[in-house]
Amino acid sequence: MELIRGIHNILPSHHGCVLTIGNFDGVHRGHAEVIGKLVKKAEQFQVSSCVMTFEPQPQELFRGENAPARLSLLRDKISLLDELGVERLLCVSFNQKFANMPAQAFIEQLLVKKLGVRYLVVGDDFCFGHGRQGDFDMLKRAGEQFGFAVVSTQSFLLGDKRVSSTEVRQLLAKGNLEQARRLLGHPMTLSGRVAHGQKIGRTIGFPTANIALKRKVTPVRGVFAVKLYWQGSDIYEGVANVGFRPTVNGQTCQLEVHLFDFDGDLYGKTVEVELVAKIRDEQPFKSLDALKRQIKNDADRAKALLGFDAG
Repeated sequence: MELIRGIHNILPSHHGCVLTIGNFDGVHRGHAEVIGKLVKKAEQFQVSSCVMTFEPQPQELFRGENAPARLSLLRDKISLLDELGVERLLCVSFNQKFANMPAQAFIEQLLVKKLGVRYLVVGDDFCFGHGRQGDFDMLKRAGEQFGFAVVSTQSFLLGDKRVSSTEVRQLLAKGNLEQARRLLGHPMTLSGRVAHGQKIGRTIGFPTANIALKRKVTPVRGVFAVKLYWQGSDIYEGVANVGFRPTVNGQTCQLEVHLFDFDGDLYGKTVEVELVAKIRDEQPFKSLDALKRQIKNDADRAKALLGFDAG
């Protein structure tokens, strides 16, 4: 899959495509259904399939800390979209300048002139342009004027259900990982680079890999049974905490993973952490000894949930 970073990197060779536009947060089964149809349309029109997404997501610009929790970082999204057979991903820098682009310019300059859209799939609640003046009806009229079809994602249901990122977030907030996985169509993972932490874990017998989440808001909090891996590695099992570490006065939300029977060096590695099952909510403890006892219980619970065999 070709990644086009920013409108300024659209080339003449990118003209002519079938397109869908959205956040594609989590790249869930509803998204997969839409993209599967888009890829078939690309074959029919003999042009490239293209996904336009935004970085940061629009709500993150407008609402900051009050934005919905992000399910996937850009690199996760790239990997998932690539697996679905998308040929091009246009990642638009969503800043105030882009947000202020007149709706008509978005259509004529970007969709028609630069991308040469032949077939467009968007949500019927999609709004764009300065003051959110552009909407689905405006796109339909533009399609008639400039010769491209406009189809609503409402046409693509999973059974009789419309899957949404909002619904996945709600399930994750409740700790219902199994149902969230069904809607996603893939495991819920958190990824990032392992960095040096306070190294408190090793002083109480539970060394951890510390991973910055790089999200304004995190979709999950608590203690989980997990699997961890990186490119070309085996799969390692463990227990993880996602949160602020109140017992040691943590200030930022991060992911800490204790792996069972692992003594290698993970510093600097970019890892994927699959959340298998939630064990409990995060809570403060009066002492490191109390924290140590709880982590021991959490680790035993995680081993049971994972069917971990130390042999």
